[in-house]
Amino acid sequence: MAVNTINAVFKGGMNFTADVNGHSIEIDTDEAGGGKNIGTRPKILMLASLAGCTGLDVVNILKKMRIDFSDLSIKVDGRLTETEPKVYDEVVVHYTIKVDKMDESKVEKAVNLSQEKYCGVTKMFEAFAKVSSKIHYL
Repeated sequence: MAVNTINAVFKGGMNFTADVNGHSIEIDTDEAGGGKNIGTRPKILMLASLAGCTGLDVVNILKKMRIDFSDLSIKVDGRLTETEPKVYDEVVVHYTIKVDKMDESKVEKAVNLSQEKYCGVTKMFEAFAKVSSKIHYL
């Protein structure tokens, strides 16, 4: 069984520096929360993880299908609950991509495979939030 491990070191105020496989990620909060806004918030990192996970899947699947594409971007909207602890209860993943019109169905297949079969981060989100996706073609 694989185990992922990170190490987050307190740097003062509300700031932590997380070492993730040799990459540093600054985590902080804004001044209103006692921080100095020198890093990102923890919950939003979850959305970045979702975008990265499904993005890697979609690129890999499209490459295997030999589909030419460009301008791929993934925007994730996460709605937080009003009460503490504030958690995401609804997430929408927006895929924007430039591809030949005749390949749009293959993009849809790649997105569906990622969301339904391969992206573990999507599956984790589905444990506590409604997850949906939209594809926007350029």
